[in-house]
Amino acid sequence: MYAILDIETTGGKFNEEGITEIAIYKFDGQKVVDQFISLVNPEQPIQPFVIGLTGINNEMLRNAPKFYEVAKRIVEITNDCILVAHNANFDHRILRLEFRRLGFEFDRKTLCTVELSKKLIPGQLSYSLGKLVRALGIPLSDRHRANGDALATVKLFKMLLVKDTGKDILKQSVRTEPTLLLDTKLVQILDELPSITGVYYLHNQQGEIIYIGKSKNIRKRVNQHFTNDNHRSKEIQKEVASVSFEATGNELVALLKENEEIKLNKPKYNKRTSKPVFSYALYKSIDEDGYINLKISRADARKQNITTFNGLQQAKSVLQNMVENYRLCQRFTSLHSGNDNCFSHSLKACNGACIEAETPLEYNERVQEMIYKNSYRDQNMLIIDRGREIDEKSALLIEDGEFKGIGYFNLNYQLNNIDIVRSVITPMKNDRDVRHIIQSYLRRNKRLKIIQLSTYE
Repeated sequence: MYAILDIETTGGKFNEEGITEIAIYKFDGQKVVDQFISLVNPEQPIQPFVIGLTGINNEMLRNAPKFYEVAKRIVEITNDCILVAHNANFDHRILRLEFRRLGFEFDRKTLCTVELSKKLIPGQLSYSLGKLVRALGIPLSDRHRANGDALATVKLFKMLLVKDTGKDILKQSVRTEPTLLLDTKLVQILDELPSITGVYYLHNQQGEIIYIGKSKNIRKRVNQHFTNDNHRSKEIQKEVASVSFEATGNELVALLKENEEIKLNKPKYNKRTSKPVFSYALYKSIDEDGYINLKISRADARKQNITTFNGLQQAKSVLQNMVENYRLCQRFTSLHSGNDNCFSHSLKACNGACIEAETPLEYNERVQEMIYKNSYRDQNMLIIDRGREIDEKSALLIEDGEFKGIGYFNLNYQLNNIDIVRSVITPMKNDRDVRHIIQSYLRRNKRLKIIQLSTYE
């Protein structure tokens, strides 16, 4: 659990400042679950330059509560939380200072979004909150007011959690608050899990990730781990101490994150294999008459394929659909043997390439269209899908046929600015498994929105 906050102060000498405004959002890693926002009477004058910066003046605070009147609420909302702030050392120091004046020792673990941003979003011109969120397309209103800055920090932190593919933030959080231990029973862990699409992480008592999985229904899938009686499930049940999760909004992002994070974190209960997740692929060649021939074969990393398949049966089924949708000739695929006209021609579903009634140029044009639709090689595009919330979209960036990463966007103008897209996107590796995952998903989901990057030119 995180307490994301921003504090405005009177300014003045070090360790003599007073709080003039505070905003705290309690964040469970997915959504805000509680909040506290208040002006505070600092019982000392505000420095003139601070008044000009924040717009908060002495008159505004005359009837505001003094710090001792809001101290209990601050303790309650930050209890068992990691404090998150942009320049967290400052906010934590000011809170400790105010509580010491009351004779109370206030101490919380902290995370600084400045430092996290430098690590996870390198290359920015500035890491000040205003300039950073503007570069990332994050809305910011009421700059230099606690509520506006705290809300922007919530959105920035949410983005940082997605970009933290090593899950360092998550591991630290689990170690800090091991509230769900084995002796509280597995059913208590399940009670905390939602029935949403995303990636889930099983942790041991030390906070280490021992298993990573994905599901359209996280709660249902984790329940299967806890009720199955196979050897691996029984071992997991003995060792698991807590479960965390990350909502993805759609299955494609979940598949990609699961694929990358298993390889990155190497959890002990995930199977480790160097074999690709697919076994068959579709290849093309040109015969002596100039017609493009398509053939299903065992996947070979040395050869460039059009697309890949989990197994032979799936490959034949998909190729048959391609033949029907693009009026291709079965003779020039691995679905027909022999030199006579194909069966589809007798049904008037083939334009006659098999009997040379259609020229190679005419026939190959449709084959190339099919290849273009089923292989994003050499393409530049964004694949748009559902986000984690109603007003959010996810986007996969592909440039020069290579998958670059994923990101989440709330506003259309963010998607229309390629510089913002590249900044928001969480970089991910592009390998043969990733290409298979994306191509397979595109085949199954015909209504996905595709934005060609030529739009930006």
